[in-house]
Amino acid sequence: MATNKLLLTFAICRLIVTVGLTVDPTELLRLGVDGQLSVDPSDVERASVDFGLMNRAKPLAVLHPASAQDVARLVRAAYGSAQGLTVSARGHGHSINGQAQTANGVVIEMNRIGSGKTARVCEKEMYVDVWGGELWIDVLRSTLEHGLAPKSWTDYLHLTVGGTLSNAGISGQTFNHGPQISNVHELDVVTGKGELMTCSEEKNTELFRAVLGGLGQFGIITRARIALEPSPQRVRWIRVLYSNFSAFTKDQEFLISLHGSHSSQRFDYVEGFVIVDEGLVNNWRSSFFSPSNPVKISSIKADGGVLYCLEMTKNYHQSNAETIDQEIETLLRKLDFIPSSVFTTDLPYVDFLDRVHKAELKLRSKGLWEVPHPWFNLFVPKSRISDFDKGVFKSILGNKTSGPILIYPMNKNKWDQRSSVVTPDEEVFYLVALLRSALDTGEETQALEYLKHQNRQILRFCDEAGIKTKQYLPHYTTQQEWVDHFGDKWDQFYKRKMEFDPRRILATGQRIFTASTSPLASW
Repeated sequence: MATNKLLLTFAICRLIVTVGLTVDPTELLRLGVDGQLSVDPSDVERASVDFGLMNRAKPLAVLHPASAQDVARLVRAAYGSAQGLTVSARGHGHSINGQAQTANGVVIEMNRIGSGKTARVCEKEMYVDVWGGELWIDVLRSTLEHGLAPKSWTDYLHLTVGGTLSNAGISGQTFNHGPQISNVHELDVVTGKGELMTCSEEKNTELFRAVLGGLGQFGIITRARIALEPSPQRVRWIRVLYSNFSAFTKDQEFLISLHGSHSSQRFDYVEGFVIVDEGLVNNWRSSFFSPSNPVKISSIKADGGVLYCLEMTKNYHQSNAETIDQEIETLLRKLDFIPSSVFTTDLPYVDFLDRVHKAELKLRSKGLWEVPHPWFNLFVPKSRISDFDKGVFKSILGNKTSGPILIYPMNKNKWDQRSSVVTPDEEVFYLVALLRSALDTGEETQALEYLKHQNRQILRFCDEAGIKTKQYLPHYTTQQEWVDHFGDKWDQFYKRKMEFDPRRILATGQRIFTASTSPLASW
């Protein structure tokens, strides 16, 4: 402890000298954390940027906690500070618009805890307890040792548990199991007052519902109890193409209507993507297609020059491998895709779930990963998805794009409306995700400002057409935009904020609230 105190004192002295620390240094000295409070330039630099590479904010320091108590000590000190010290929890740094950054406070690197990262699996009750900064890929590896796995996923597993649960956590399993926030039994949360609280549907219920999908506004998740199911061994992965958007969405909606059916009578995963660029069909997202037999848009009569790919999987064990082909064939016969466009592969369950990471490694090797990512995610109501197709896919986007465009429907009844997340007011809504990268190639359509302008064009089109979308992983720059985003939930959201983070010191990078220098200051 004496060594830790010495290092902490040195760190605070450096803060005063190098960055002009305005908070009383004795407040941080009283922390007594077991982890490390760092002002190392490499730590500060890493916490200053995120995956989006469109925002930069330099924190005063970075905390590498050794426990949930370390997180609580820091937040408690910030809550009691007269100078308005802010705290942001950072997972794997995969935010797009600086949501996990802070320029007047401390960033907590949640995925860098020391020996406390071991997941605890309860086979009898089918759950796993994990640290909030644990990566989902590590959760998967821990649970597979017991023949179990979480039910609901994100497409990319190198994200932290706390990060995805603060948003929702969605993928192709969401239609059946709901988002990841619908598969959580219990949380440990450090509130904006520095209180470490256990919450669930039975205990501290209001905090539990607030934190799930709460964008980090009410507390920092330090532990999550995640529901598990028996893990399959292998996955049959199928892709089929459509030239007609109505047929594509009709089939997607049919497949998600089978939620709750016996596993033999439905697919386990349903997603899709839009192909507006012939080069994209064989890009990293679509490397599934054979390089020796590439798909050509020009060889298929595409509606408006656009193709649509429906993506499905069936999970199975060796014990039922003999019936899987028949189950797939029965389902495929009910779909109206282009007959010659069935592409199938078979792979281990882990390889399917971790498929995007393999693509990441390829992009990193080409220097195409650490580039700006003006990603843009919208929930679009089912009743207007055809209008969205005509106005965006077949108009605004043109025939060039620099990344995947995902589109797939979800069932609203799989989402707990008591959580903080907001979705469109229809029973079925679509995720449309433009996962584009800005590249310095000299081509205008790949430039950052061009892509950001296109995102604004899409929002303007939806507004003028009366398409009532909701942003997923939302980003707004004005208070009124946030009020409009939350709609009927705003009053409850604000009330919860005043209860659990009254000084508004948490997750200020979301730009929803401004931190106060007085406990009684108004928003």
